[in-house]
Amino acid sequence: MAQGRHASTSAFAWPVRLRPSLALIGNGVLLALCLGSALAVIATSHLTRDQYARLQQLEREHQQLQTEWGQLLLEEGAWSSPARIERLATQRLEMRLPEIDEVEVIRP
Repeated sequence: MAQGRHASTSAFAWPVRLRPSLALIGNGVLLALCLGSALAVIATSHLTRDQYARLQQLEREHQQLQTEWGQLLLEEGAWSSPARIERLATQRLEMRLPEIDEVEVIRP
C-alpha cells in the first residue's frame, strides 16, 4: 500500500473513502436547483420592475392625453357655440334672417 491509500484504487478511479455518495450527489443537485431558482427569482423581479416602470410611464401619458382631450373638447365647444356662428355668419358672410315677405313656402 502506497501512503495509506486503499488497495482498490486505480489511477483513474476515486478512492473508496472519497467516492461521491448518493447523498452528496443529491445535495449537489439540490444546490444547483436552488441556485437556478434564485436566478429565476432575480430575473423575474428585474422584469417586474421594468414592466412597472413602463406602466407608470404609460399612466402618466394617459393622464396627459386625457387632460389634452378635455381641453380640446372645451375649445370645440367654444368654437361651435351658436352665438359665435351667428356672429360670424352676419359679419363675414353678410347673412341675415329673411323678412316675412321674403319667405316662400314650396309645396310638392
